[in-house]
Amino acid sequence: MKRQYKSELLLLLTAFIWGGAFVAQSVGTHFIGPWTFTCLRNVLAVIALFPVMKYFSRQEEKKEDTWKAGLIAGILLFSASILQQIGIHYTTAGKAGFITALYIVLVPLFAHFLGQKITKMMWIAIGISLVGFYLLSMNDSFSIANGDFLIFLCAIIFAFHILVIDHFENVNPVKMAWIQFLVCALLGLIPMLVFEQPTIDMISNAKYPILYAGLLSSAVGYTLQIIGQKDADPTTATLIMSLESVFAFLLGTLYLHETISLRGFIGCILILIGVILVQIKK
Repeated sequence: MKRQYKSELLLLLTAFIWGGAFVAQSVGTHFIGPWTFTCLRNVLAVIALFPVMKYFSRQEEKKEDTWKAGLIAGILLFSASILQQIGIHYTTAGKAGFITALYIVLVPLFAHFLGQKITKMMWIAIGISLVGFYLLSMNDSFSIANGDFLIFLCAIIFAFHILVIDHFENVNPVKMAWIQFLVCALLGLIPMLVFEQPTIDMISNAKYPILYAGLLSSAVGYTLQIIGQKDADPTTATLIMSLESVFAFLLGTLYLHETISLRGFIGCILILIGVILVQIKK
């Protein structure tokens, strides 16, 4: 099998793992609070990624830039993660997956205001995706449910997170990822202890969702992404990984027995179309 095909399969597995994380996060809300879940999943990611980080840290890097990038990315990632974890308690895993995917079309929009060129196709993709979000989240009284709104804010912050990573393109990506997970764990520690005060029993009841989100989604998923993107076309890689929203929807339907209206389903399709079209560089 060609290395490119192997890379694409790894990226597809990554998308599947990330899609499943929405289900794990949804299940976790039944046992522990969002601050505890977010903190502990990042603690596990820090521990699991440490040997990977040490292995990939052999390459040359500017240490100051790496720590600066990790700190900024960590603050953004934590902000997005806590909004997502709170929001997913009030919406479905499938809807959360598609709304989160909006960050892919928001990145070129925000980059446009930073001076980067945006194509006509990208404008079309952004418009289609926003129409999809409207159909998916807007109710008859023209208001957005709290959960969907929080997930949308999460997508906005994820878009800025991507721009920050792109800005610090010369740093060690794995080490930066490890630092951002460390920042997330530290930022969640005090709110977890002050606001939620989790017990051992509470954490034990949520152990499988936490393990999935911390080890599979964060540590394994990120490592597979790094390996898979080495030999994959960047556009193809983004398209494959955007399938996490589809997997979130399918797994939410199969495992959590979630349902969605026809209008919402059309909204999901439009968001997916927008995510695909925004990758066309014409």
